[in-house]
Amino acid sequence: MIPERDEAYWRNRFIVMNLIRIGATALVLFGIMLWQSDLIVEGGSIIGLPIALAALVASFFAPKAYAHKHRTPPAP
Repeated sequence: MIPERDEAYWRNRFIVMNLIRIGATALVLFGIMLWQSDLIVEGGSIIGLPIALAALVASFFAPKAYAHKHRTPPAP
């Protein structure tokens, strides 16, 4: 049987899931700026495209993977 978890555990889990989303979204924006603008590299850099795409995928699937890891009750 799983011991009862307090409110702090669930609050921290919620905060971590949102930080994952926010961080991945910030990385998408950084990748787009790197790819399309002169702010970081003169003329832009093609390396920004894979960074932006990888972060976009992470922003959708990383919170779900995190929630699956900490699901209640655990999968058999």
